[in-house]
Parts: sequence; structure tokens; C-alpha cells
Amino acid sequence: MIRHFVMLRFRDDVSAATKAALYAELAALGDHLPGMTGFHAGPNVSVETDLIRGNRDAFWVDFTDAAARDAYLADDRHRDIGERLAGLTVDGLDGITVVDMEV
Repeated sequence: MIRHFVMLRFRDDVSAATKAALYAELAALGDHLPGMTGFHAGPNVSVETDLIRGNRDAFWVDFTDAAARDAYLADDRHRDIGERLAGLTVDGLDGITVVDMEV
């Protein structure tokens, strides 16, 4: 299984409702992408505030394997959501950190 983590530094003007709507769109990708088995999103509640580097929000997606993850990355809906996310983060793509792990 692949767990795809995405840490986000949203701009201060991005509302909780906007974030929730984007997360709902991402979660809905599982309806048409085989192998997407889980989605979780929300605020970073770490007490290690000096170490979060401004990543106050995050989500992760679970995939059955690397092929399912790769299909997600190539998906047009995912790319559209990703472009909108980048437009809402501090310094665009620099406000997004991605980590994939085999679990």
C-alpha cells in the first residue's frame, strides 16, 4: 500500500469552507479511481509548532499500490484540484509538500 501525504501552507485568507470543499473533491476521486482506498484531511494539531514549518493543514490518500497512486497523479480531476490548491497556498507550489510511503 502507498500512503500519499500532502502538507499544506494555505494563505491566511483561505477559509475553512474552501478547504473543506477541496478535500471533499479529493475524497470523491475515489469514486472513479480504482485502488484509492482511503482519504483523510484536516488541520495539523502538532504541538511541535517550531517544526511544522507553516504546514498547518494536511491530507493523505491511501492507494492499493504504486500503479493506483500513479493513476491518481495523472488524473485530470486531480490535476485540476492540485492547480487550485497551489493557487491557495503560500508561494504556490512551494506551499505544498508531498511524501509517499509504502506501508
